[in-house]
Amino acid sequence: MNQMLKPQPYCKNCRLAPPTLSDDKLLELEAIIKPGHLLHKGDHLFRQGDPFHNVYLVRSGSLKTVTTNEQGIEKITGFYYANEIFGFSGMDEGSYPVSAIALESTLCSEIPFDQLEQLSQQIPGLSHQLLLMMSRKIREDQQMKLLLSRLNADSRIAAFLLNISAHFRERGFSALRFRLSMSRHEIGDYLGLAVETVSRSFTRLQKNGLVQVNGRETEIVDFTELCALAGG
Repeated sequence: MNQMLKPQPYCKNCRLAPPTLSDDKLLELEAIIKPGHLLHKGDHLFRQGDPFHNVYLVRSGSLKTVTTNEQGIEKITGFYYANEIFGFSGMDEGSYPVSAIALESTLCSEIPFDQLEQLSQQIPGLSHQLLLMMSRKIREDQQMKLLLSRLNADSRIAAFLLNISAHFRERGFSALRFRLSMSRHEIGDYLGLAVETVSRSFTRLQKNGLVQVNGRETEIVDFTELCALAGG
């Protein structure tokens, strides 16, 4: 007689779940995660100024967050990939300070923040995990400010590629071969570089044997040297 298998919780591999959480508790956590929103490239998940009610789990694909100032000038503030949770920046003022836009076909799920907050009081380690996620975001923002203070464009591109590499490694994919979902223009906007500078930097990195680039398909050829360049 066949045994009925327990459903495997998707969130087992997402950053929200404490690593020691049992499958039963993981399923309890997953129960508050709403069905996914399928977004096409250019679609908004939420817009700057929308009321804050949810954080979001990226199930597949990727998004960028963009802030727009009073003069209508846009600035990319971050990129988010599969298994990442984002949207916490709307907590303090009750509205999202950025817009979230799909870079490709992307599936995202809503997590009502009030339910998540309530559940964090019942599931051991969940509250701590939320604090770790917020702390990590603060650290990434600080690293980004340091990155933008560098005058060397090649170092910025190297650090950016290593950051992408780390995201793919954490998701169980190749850390050396991946596809960039963002354009050269979007990379430049994020790093504070002109698109022509971004293109020249990629060309130099490829000429020097650090990376191999074919369109958006990217391979890190010399990881050690790329790390050295990023730290320079």
